Amino acid sequence: MSEGNGNERIPVEIFDAQFRVLDESPKSLVVRRRRQKLWPSLTLFLLTLACTLLVGMDFAQSYAQDVAPYSGTESFFSMLAAEIESAWHHPSMILLGVPFSFTLLLILLSHELGHFFAGRHYGIDVSYPYFIPAPTLFGTFGAVISIRSPIPTRKALFDVGIAGPVVGFLFVLPAMAWAVASAKIVPDAQANATIHFGNPPVIWLLDRVFHPGIDPSWILLGPVGWAAWVGLLATAMNLLPMWQLDGGHIVYSLTSRHHQRISLAVGLALVGIGLYSWPGWVLWGLIWLALSLRFRHPPLLNSWEPLGASRRAWALLALVIFALSFAPNVVW
Repeated sequence: MSEGNGNERIPVEIFDAQFRVLDESPKSLVVRRRRQKLWPSLTLFLLTLACTLLVGMDFAQSYAQDVAPYSGTESFFSMLAAEIESAWHHPSMILLGVPFSFTLLLILLSHELGHFFAGRHYGIDVSYPYFIPAPTLFGTFGAVISIRSPIPTRKALFDVGIAGPVVGFLFVLPAMAWAVASAKIVPDAQANATIHFGNPPVIWLLDRVFHPGIDPSWILLGPVGWAAWVGLLATAMNLLPMWQLDGGHIVYSLTSRHHQRISLAVGLALVGIGLYSWPGWVLWGLIWLALSLRFRHPPLLNSWEPLGASRRAWALLALVIFALSFAPNVVW
């Protein structure tokens, strides 16, 4: 079905119908925000805290033993079971996971709060951040917020889209710089690692600054560095210029007409990159291709407002942040 403007019907998951518009002025949108319950967000946060503390324990112990994370032949789940048993019998061990967990949650929270406050600035109904706990390599799949009312203008969409990655990167960069500067130099530190992690360009640049002439494979990051590494991965994925990711919002605000074509091109590029590097890009590329074809970007109430030169400069900055954060080989 069509809404008469060339876009498919907006799915209810994206445009929640349970709000009432109080002012339909194209320059501003004032909505009656629905009352939010804090306990779902708090529960998910506590579960994510527990998962990241357990993973952080292993990062801290590996760093103390001068070996890369996940070294040896144990599987991830056997490692996780061992950390749970250790925390159960020696609760003080949980403190080892604090540097990783605190840094990672702070980075993810700052990213989502960037979106949250930008949305509130424009009178958009946005939810509290929802963390996603997961028994994975890093204990979480990140965090999200839900936009539950229409976005009024291109400027509003641009500002909401870019605020998260920029604010998050402001926390990632100093954390990674400190971690690289204080990293251990351990020859063949990656020799026994069962999982190897790729280095985004920003890490290579920091290596050259703080450890010139040292083989990058000898540099062993501590727990704070690995939390910042996850922050870089989250930043890169969110800034991909496609669908309704942060980068997709930026592209739509710049050129809504070509948004879907750009989304499909980026999705195909990810599939191609994944065939020669990290296979996970193939999966994510296919998922985002399917979403781009099924759900077009929701239209704006006023799509004619110009962005201006300053926001176009910010778009270039977002592109630079993406280039510094993106690593084709995430893990291997």
